[in-house]
Amino acid sequence: MHKQPLSLAQLRKVPQQFSWVDQRLVREHYIDALSHPACTLYLFLLTVADAQGLSYYSEPTLRQRLSMSPATLHQARQELIARQLVAYRRPLYQVLALGSNGTRGSEHPCCDDDAVDIKAVFERIWEALS
Repeated sequence: MHKQPLSLAQLRKVPQQFSWVDQRLVREHYIDALSHPACTLYLFLLTVADAQGLSYYSEPTLRQRLSMSPATLHQARQELIARQLVAYRRPLYQVLALGSNGTRGSEHPCCDDDAVDIKAVFERIWEALS
């Protein structure tokens, strides 16, 4: 299928500040294995991290910005650490490269051409952010 932008007037451009989301997050099912709070925290950290994946957001700021209790934030962080998606040493977070240790988001074998319900992925993220 040949794809063309639907709205040229609102075509995304890479911003001056650094930020990206690795498509393998969906293709390799990392997102499928995460809770809504973990998805929310991960998306926030991806957005604010520098080119090395580093950010210094404090616990109170993260709890306020993400509307999370201390226990929920702690559980989300532990989940991301366990999945080897972030490293954390207070107050520093580092978003890690996906699959750098041969890990994937789930135990399901997958390939780059696996079907992904992107609408469902964004619904999960939207629910987590609401």
